[in-house]
Amino acid sequence: MRRHVEVKYTASVLEESTPSKPLALIVDDETDICFLLKDILQRKFESSSVTSLAEAKLYLQLNEPSIIFLDNKLSDGLGIDHIHSFKEQYPHTKIVMITAYDNFSEKEMAFKEGADYFINKPFSIKTIMETIQTIT
Repeated sequence: MRRHVEVKYTASVLEESTPSKPLALIVDDETDICFLLKDILQRKFESSSVTSLAEAKLYLQLNEPSIIFLDNKLSDGLGIDHIHSFKEQYPHTKIVMITAYDNFSEKEMAFKEGADYFINKPFSIKTIMETIQTIT
């Protein structure tokens, strides 16, 4: 299992920190959703958020999260198209699709690709907590 290295850029100095909680990655281009999820998850997870698939891939080169909250419609592609590769890289990582576009075929495809859970936007704190309890 890889060690989590959170890199903080501060005035040309790189700092590393190792969390004591499991890692969660939030991939969503809506920063409000990222802040909301980070706030909900803070009791159980050390959370990081990114706003694109490219940033997610960079994060995943150095970190192995326990759970990924993955939006589908992102500026640089569809999250659903990357579920399989994320699962190949980290088979034990749980993937939760979060999307405002709820349709049966999208849900079916997400599960076929390896998603562990599917949540519609808008979601509640209760929904997120129940999802975590169900899949962890």
